[in-house]
Amino acid sequence: MKILVVNVNTTESMTEGIVHAAQEVAAAGTEIIGLTPSFGAESCEGNVESYLAALGVMDAVMKYPGEFDAVIQAGYGEHGREGLQELLDVPVIDITEAGAALAMFLGHRYAVVTTLDRTVPLIEDRLLLAGLNTHCASVRASGMAVLELENQPDRAIAAIADQAAEAVESDRAEAIVLGCGGMAELKETIVQRCDVPVVDGVTAAVKLAESLVGLGLKTSKVRTYATARPKQMSGWPFNAA
Repeated sequence: MKILVVNVNTTESMTEGIVHAAQEVAAAGTEIIGLTPSFGAESCEGNVESYLAALGVMDAVMKYPGEFDAVIQAGYGEHGREGLQELLDVPVIDITEAGAALAMFLGHRYAVVTTLDRTVPLIEDRLLLAGLNTHCASVRASGMAVLELENQPDRAIAAIADQAAEAVESDRAEAIVLGCGGMAELKETIVQRCDVPVVDGVTAAVKLAESLVGLGLKTSKVRTYATARPKQMSGWPFNAA
């Protein structure tokens, strides 16, 4: 089984970290292929960057030369999953939905801890669109920018753990979802601090993708995600021969 894990931003080191987290939980025989968009923002923290990421991710997947069995969009709260589902018939998993869906099996209500406050509405909208908001106790911002997760790891761990603890104490959350693809390595620290289950969206998405492929399930091509009707698409795909 081959799974494409696509970073939503152009920071290669973050792609490497995401791939490492995915490989840690992948079953024997599952190959994880990391992709980085050729254009877009170095980190996604707003609507403009998110819409650029949606195009960048689709472009990267369309240009991948080999076959694959599933795609994971590794961006928390980002746009674009629906476009990938139109393009492909293999399962497409978004880490926002994967993390929240698994957390709902672990407690009555979950909380998401993310990066900057400006990303909170995007995450809330994605959870609402996916029908996963009912059991969401809160979406909390750590105040750490995406790139600071790599550049200031100690400060990031403290800020994220503080918000996770506050979500459990004040918001009555019973599970925590890490709201960024680059947070996987913070999981154990938060478990020790809060004593609740902690779900990372990347690793959750890998196991969901493996399950869907193993069951022989694919994206429905009836109505919503039917292949786009043939028509002239000016300038798309990018750099088409």
